[in-house]
Amino acid sequence: MMPELAINSKKIQCKLHYKKISADVKLDSLSQVFSELKSPSILGSNNAQLNSQGFSYWSAEPIEIFEFNTSQKKPFEKLQNVLNKYKLENSENELPKGMFLGGWIGYFAYELGRYIEKIPETTIDNYNMPLIRICFYDKLIAYDHSRNQFWLICLGLSNDGQEPKAKFEWLENNLTKVESTIVQRSDLCDLENINPNEFKCNMTKIDYVKAVEKIRQYIYDGIVYQVNFSQRFDYEYNGDPIKLFQWQNQHNPSGYAAYIAANDFSIVSASPEMFISIKDGWVSTKPIKGTRKRLQEVCSANIETNKNNYNELLACEKEKAELNMIIDLERNDLVRVCKYGTRKVTQSRTIEAYPTVYHAVATVSGQIREDVGLCDCLKAMFPGGSITGAPKVSSMNIIDETEPSSRSVYTGSIGYIGIDGTVCLNIAIRTIIITQGKAFVQTGGGIVADSDPLAEWDETMTKARALLAGIKATENL
Repeated sequence: MMPELAINSKKIQCKLHYKKISADVKLDSLSQVFSELKSPSILGSNNAQLNSQGFSYWSAEPIEIFEFNTSQKKPFEKLQNVLNKYKLENSENELPKGMFLGGWIGYFAYELGRYIEKIPETTIDNYNMPLIRICFYDKLIAYDHSRNQFWLICLGLSNDGQEPKAKFEWLENNLTKVESTIVQRSDLCDLENINPNEFKCNMTKIDYVKAVEKIRQYIYDGIVYQVNFSQRFDYEYNGDPIKLFQWQNQHNPSGYAAYIAANDFSIVSASPEMFISIKDGWVSTKPIKGTRKRLQEVCSANIETNKNNYNELLACEKEKAELNMIIDLERNDLVRVCKYGTRKVTQSRTIEAYPTVYHAVATVSGQIREDVGLCDCLKAMFPGGSITGAPKVSSMNIIDETEPSSRSVYTGSIGYIGIDGTVCLNIAIRTIIITQGKAFVQTGGGIVADSDPLAEWDETMTKARALLAGIKATENL
């Protein structure tokens, strides 16, 4: 763990340098090369980025790592100190608008919410991972999917003995390695016949049904309106985590995919959900609430089934009510950090198609007050309402009571905090944690008064199937 930064430390000035390059680079090969470096972070690396932020990023060998563990106190004060440490000198540039210019990449675990609200701590932590782990990267490769254009980006630091020229050479050397790197792809992609019984679950089906009934009783008693309840699978896994990330990008591409690796764990995220985006003085969140299965369209019967599932989700009053509930929750969270009168639903309920599911989504935005920073947004909004329930604090209490295991990165957030103040964090659903020789997968869904426990069980299986399929397909690669 890196030493804590004193509050009055002098800021490190950062000067932005960049190069546009002409290269025909295979994204999987680039990910493979960076995965073999120290503390790599990869965001995106699949064409689903076209429908989200539009960019992918590769970096490694950070110049600083900040971690916050459960034995410590005051996470947001410590986090603010490290975020204040670096300052960008020149914000004017010719890079595509919205591109990450360097800075912090990492994650915030779900249990960080206990430092925002008073939540019991009775779940079992099988991971022993930091609650916050972010790395400061002064050099990276960025890819603009819409323009099919690569950029090399580096920061010259006022306290840094390494010239930008050397940083560009490091990036270029890694690009050269890509030319001779061949990624072994797995064409094994049986998403329809996954047997969950091959995976150990942290609760039996009977226990799951009992927990759902208990949650429904809390709803009948007026304590909550909705609770996002989840279960966890684990599997003995000795495969290479980067192969699993590449498999997900091939067969289950997602707009907010991420790969994070440390000495003793790796994270593979195929998340479709954006938690916080901050740019140009606006903060946005895009909750997902409502899911239907989507089959591989290999025959007319599957196409017809998909059409029916899409239309069913589109028309479902229950799912509409659930999303509206979370939209209201997010609007209430945003009021703490946004200028009066600026909060609005910028995207009404929309059905989006992903490789294995259909999701109902919406976007809520607001203009940030001048005195507000990321830590204020996290304290107002974390964890995301779509993965807690409403009211949020009561739902989190019930989650702690009914779920036997800690969530860790699952339903926390992964993404970047740019040195220019831009932020993009996902909600870490569809996320696999690989540690201690196991791959852990957790999926859940929103429980409301008229939820059918067995249907909710089936929904968790629908959400898990691409992740479980990827684990099986890559365990021997």
